Amino acid sequence: MFTADATLDAVSRGAILSSLSLLWVILLIRVNGLRSLSKMTNFDFIMTVAMGSLVAGGSQVTEWTDFLQVAIAMAALFAFQHIVARLRKASRTIEKVIQNEPILLMRNGVVLEEALRKSRVSEDDLFAKLREANVLRLSDVRAVVLETTGDVSVLHGKEMDKDLIRSVRSPADS
Repeated sequence: MFTADATLDAVSRGAILSSLSLLWVILLIRVNGLRSLSKMTNFDFIMTVAMGSLVAGGSQVTEWTDFLQVAIAMAALFAFQHIVARLRKASRTIEKVIQNEPILLMRNGVVLEEALRKSRVSEDDLFAKLREANVLRLSDVRAVVLETTGDVSVLHGKEMDKDLIRSVRSPADS
């Protein structure tokens, strides 16, 4: 693709094509906006993983037409994400179809065993997240939420505004 020497060509392709791929992703993010790889939703997370895979694939191609295909696939994913984000914003039904609901795992110092079971989160994993959040007493925990991205949010302190968990599903809601 770049030189007749196989080793030099492999090194050149790796360096040049991966750089071009990253520059293309940066341009697409500038056009589509910072939220593109934000991991705010499960769809965003999938987008991030797919972009990584496409950048890796783009750095390994041996023909320019293959590189063009990767670049077009990247642009198509960004366009699709943009369309889906607009549809989600416009329709609560589409939002519910595409997006998982966050799940309440703990409330006011009490572990919600049924929620742990349904979400397949172990108590050990929950306690690890509590330690990460510097929780010193379970009674200080107002809520622990398994977010739509798989992240765990720990809300602790003396009081909590109930609006923070208004869209969070509890085991009783299921």
